[in-house]
Amino acid sequence: MELRQLTYFEAVARFGGFTRAAERLHVAQSAVSAQIRALETELGTELFTRTTRRVALTEAGELFLARSRRALAEIDGARNDLADLAAVLTGRVTLGATAVVGGFDLPGALSGFHARYPGVSLNLRSGLIAALLTELDAGMVDLVVGPAHADLPSRFSAHRIAREQVVLIVSPEHHLAGGTALPLPQLRDEPFVCLPPGSGLRAILDEAAHTAGFAPQVPFEAATPASIRELVAAGLGVALLARTAAEAPGPAIAIRQLTPTPTHPDIAVIHHRDHRMPAAAQACRRHLIELAAGV
Repeated sequence: MELRQLTYFEAVARFGGFTRAAERLHVAQSAVSAQIRALETELGTELFTRTTRRVALTEAGELFLARSRRALAEIDGARNDLADLAAVLTGRVTLGATAVVGGFDLPGALSGFHARYPGVSLNLRSGLIAALLTELDAGMVDLVVGPAHADLPSRFSAHRIAREQVVLIVSPEHHLAGGTALPLPQLRDEPFVCLPPGSGLRAILDEAAHTAGFAPQVPFEAATPASIRELVAAGLGVALLARTAAEAPGPAIAIRQLTPTPTHPDIAVIHHRDHRMPAAAQACRRHLIELAAGV
C-alpha cells in the first residue's frame, strides 16, 4: 500500500468521482483509476461502486475512508512537525527581560536552550516591563520575561515561571535598618527612591502606601532597580524592591520585611496572542516553562 493510493482514494471519495479527483490532483484520470484498482486488489475488496452516472463508497470503502483520513492527517502532522523542527534549528529568538525575574535562573535557562538548539541565534534585550511590552506589541521582541501585573492587557498571554516578594531596603546606617517586620504606616514620613510614574514598581509603592493610609514622598527617581539600590545605599531614601534584586550583589543595604507585605506580581514568560510566534520562539517558551516546572 502506497501513500499515493491513499491520497487518490480520499480525493475520489471527497470529490465524488474519478474525473474531478484527477482534476484536483492534476494527474491523468487513468492514473487515479489504476491506483484505486491496485488498492482494491491489495485489500481484496471493492471500495467504490461504479456506474455510468456516479461513483459511491461501498460499506468497506466507508470504513477504509475513516482510517485513511486519520493516516493522512498523521502524515501531514508529521510533515508540519519536521518543518517546525527545521525552523527551530535555524531560527532566531529575541527575548526581552526585566532586571527582576524572581528566583528564575534566566542565564542558566538560556545556556541550556543554546546547548539544546545550538543553531538558534539568541538576542537578549533588557528594560522595564512597560517598555518591553511596547516592543512586544511592535514585534521587536518575541517573548518577554518579567512581572505580569494585574492590569496586563488581554492581548498578552502570561505563563508564571517564578514568584517574587517585595521588601523594604534602607542604608545600613538608617534608623530602620534593624528589627522585626516593619508596619507600613511607619514609612509615612520617609523619602522614597523609586522608578518613574507608570512603572510597575511605582504602582506597587503607590498601592502599598494607599493601603497604609499615606501618599509616598518620592524625591528621587531612578532608571533601574540597581540604581535604586545605589541611591538607597548612599542614604538618599528608602525603597520598596523585589527581594531578589535586594539580595543580589551590590552596595551594602539593610533589608526589612514589611507588614502587610505588598504584593509583587508573578514573574512570567509573556507572548502576544495576536502575533504568529516563530518556531524557535515557541521552542524557547516551552524550554523556559519546562525548566520552571522542573520537567
